[in-house]
Amino acid sequence: MLGATALFAAPQAGAASDPFAASPYRRITEAEWQRRLSPTAFAILRKEDTERPGSSPLLHEKRKGTYHCLGCDLALFRSAWKYDSGTGWPSFHTALPGAFRFKTDWLIGVPRTEYHCAQCLGHHGHRFNDGPPPTGRRYCNNGFALRFRPA
Repeated sequence: MLGATALFAAPQAGAASDPFAASPYRRITEAEWQRRLSPTAFAILRKEDTERPGSSPLLHEKRKGTYHCLGCDLALFRSAWKYDSGTGWPSFHTALPGAFRFKTDWLIGVPRTEYHCAQCLGHHGHRFNDGPPPTGRRYCNNGFALRFRPA
């Protein structure tokens, strides 16, 4: 299996450049990530695992604030964009511009749009086209990959 750095090394189609190409987070070794993160966060962010539905305390977070990547602290979502999708994972209809890089995931035999933090390339979840207005999208995010910063 290729690491996230290899999968996302080239800029996305239409992207002029990768603004995070020189990020020090991209030079952290897997051993160092394992020391920095809890076993659950490491499995999700670095090994593309998925938490059990309903297991994240952020699922029920209702305060105003911003959700950041647990791996590198990049801001990803505003609390106003969070909604209850009924799936058991924190869900958002909008992400901050440039926060993510995308790839097609065929793990379950059907194509899904997987997304990773643009700065550290940590896995966060999958984006679906079954969300509410205004975007119709659902960013289905692993809560253990996020850090919430209250406003």
